[in-house]
Amino acid sequence: CLDIGEGGHVLSNFIKTQPIGVFMRNNTGQSTQSIWGGEQEHELYERSTQVPVVHSVSFAYKDIDTWHKVALGQEPGHIYSRNTNPTVRAFEDKVKVLEGAEAATSFSSGMAAISNTLGTFLRPGNRIVSIKDSYGGTNVIFNEFLPPLGIEVALCETGDYEQLEAEIAKGCTVLYLETPTNPTIKITDIKRLATKAHQVGALVVVDNTFATPINQLPLTLGADIVLHSASKYLGGHADALGGVICGATELVEKVYHYREINGATLAPMDAYSLLRGMKTLKLRVQRQNENAMAVARFLQDHPMVDQVNYPGLETHPGHDIAKQQMLGFGGMLSFSVHGGLDAIKQFLPRLNYAHMAANLGCVETVVGPPVTTSHVECTAEERAAAGIPEGLVRYSTGIEDIEDLLADLEQALSVLN
Repeated sequence: CLDIGEGGHVLSNFIKTQPIGVFMRNNTGQSTQSIWGGEQEHELYERSTQVPVVHSVSFAYKDIDTWHKVALGQEPGHIYSRNTNPTVRAFEDKVKVLEGAEAATSFSSGMAAISNTLGTFLRPGNRIVSIKDSYGGTNVIFNEFLPPLGIEVALCETGDYEQLEAEIAKGCTVLYLETPTNPTIKITDIKRLATKAHQVGALVVVDNTFATPINQLPLTLGADIVLHSASKYLGGHADALGGVICGATELVEKVYHYREINGATLAPMDAYSLLRGMKTLKLRVQRQNENAMAVARFLQDHPMVDQVNYPGLETHPGHDIAKQQMLGFGGMLSFSVHGGLDAIKQFLPRLNYAHMAANLGCVETVVGPPVTTSHVECTAEERAAAGIPEGLVRYSTGIEDIEDLLADLEQALSVLN
């Protein structure tokens, strides 16, 4: 049988024959990219206007020579959907266009994107530098999974650039950043740290899930690989799981090869749902940016709220950096209320226009404390070490009418008076 391990060459073939922005001008806007990106690069089935869902596991050929050339990457095509698939490829190409990358490859979930990327580039004896308050699942990889493999992990206070730069200077294989952070909404200067990391030959990986390519383009700031939990803002409707990374062809091919063998493949139906959701990405994110700013200002003035974390506020410690590296401040915020977790248990159930759920980035507002959402995998001690109070609320702003969201928050918080 054919060696499916050659699939890495298949990906390379796609990248070489399907360049960024085929039929698209260099100055094409983000809404146009969200709608048309990646879709003009493929001949659609029977003149359809939408990318079809190709559920086929395998792809047949009428002669051995063509089949063999496709398997070796000498001609375009698909062999087996664990490797590549037409619907999945269209999703990857859309992300590639939006992030301004050479290549992209996808995964069954955001955590698969993170774990496969780290698994590709880290070996025993290597060293990774990151921040303490990254997403809980990522934090578990840093604290539980990597050290037993002989990989040294240095976790620094987010925003402590002297500490981060000192740890990078000690030796660094991968610098892993998340900005804004989940759920503390802290900001990290990507350009500054990427410059330092590249001086020691480190690879810079940035989780861009919270910002999206609408609000932030890490590759232009020095990142080597950008990753997303596509289940969040990219899809936007809480109905599809997926992850994706993008960057230079050489790097993406390595991660693709790791993923195709380990099998964390994005399903075609999820790829289709993500594609459909991404067509409104610019519209959704713009509305969420506006709503989040209004919610943050409202909460900042509320007598029962102790602290609001949102980079759009002038009082936010990372506001100046956010203004420099972000195009918009995002739809995510977090806040603390008088009374901590007990108070949260009282007022969150009173919200009419918010799901209490472990999700974010969708058209509906979603709320919850880190103890049940971003850091449920962590102990109370680990959350405290990451600077996450038990009384914190993570608030993913939806696209509802802002007047309704503010009135809803007002009536729910009134129980605490």
